[in-house]
Amino acid sequence: MSHSHHHHHHHHSGDNKLSLAVVINVLLTVAQIIGGILSGSMALVADALHNLSDAGAIVIAIIARRIARKPATSVMSFGYKRAEILGALINNTILILVGCYLIFEAFSQFLNPSPVDGWIVVYIAAIAFVIDVATAWLTYQAGAKDNLNLKAAFIHNLSDALASLVVIISGTLIILYQWYIIDLIATILISVYVLYHGADYAKQSVIILMQGTHADVDVDSVYSAILEQDNVSAVDHLHVWQLDDTTLHLEASITLSNDDLQSVKDMLAKRFSITHSTIETLPCTQSFKGCYLTQ
Repeated sequence: MSHSHHHHHHHHSGDNKLSLAVVINVLLTVAQIIGGILSGSMALVADALHNLSDAGAIVIAIIARRIARKPATSVMSFGYKRAEILGALINNTILILVGCYLIFEAFSQFLNPSPVDGWIVVYIAAIAFVIDVATAWLTYQAGAKDNLNLKAAFIHNLSDALASLVVIISGTLIILYQWYIIDLIATILISVYVLYHGADYAKQSVIILMQGTHADVDVDSVYSAILEQDNVSAVDHLHVWQLDDTTLHLEASITLSNDDLQSVKDMLAKRFSITHSTIETLPCTQSFKGCYLTQ
């Protein structure tokens, strides 16, 4: 198939970018933990855990992508495309947990602030910021625009970059003015951002896994459109679902007055981008109750 061959190169460059992202995140985590211990800053250690979960998110994305490319088997007749959606669900669930943990951590940090050797914190946060931006860019380049799974990793990295920026600003303000409250407010804002996106993507993943469709296509309008066709007198057992982020499937039983099923399929492809349709056709006979078309 020329189609799969064409995508091959693109996949590999995407995977390499992601692997690079994992490596720099793991290195960053080590640096942050050392810095956190040296400076006595819990915030840095917490940020390190955040970065480690980042690398984890990308690893899940890579594994899911690899699995998703496996060909269909006699057991998995739909193939493994949904591995990515499953990965996205796992990722976003982790994202939600991390968001909750960070809010909790910020409050405990605020209620008993530990003395912090401020400048080490600021320096390491600056390094972290650069690496987070780089990672976000790498995941975006690897295809985050149209992939639920990588989108989660991208949001994750973006929130990390914001968190590092916050540590830089709040660290500086704490050194200069002892404003511990800044850290708390900023952490809560970032966490809310993370929770909002995590919940949204988790919901999208669940809809796909539960055989739903995305907002652009609803079964009612598909039903009406099929029934509007001149040669169609009845539509039964209509189901529309998504295999992965992009592919829509349809199954239905249609009562046709002639043999022209292709026109129905063409309409589905054109109006709803449904290219995979399995349609059972029932002949239209005079004795059939719902059939009012002249022969």
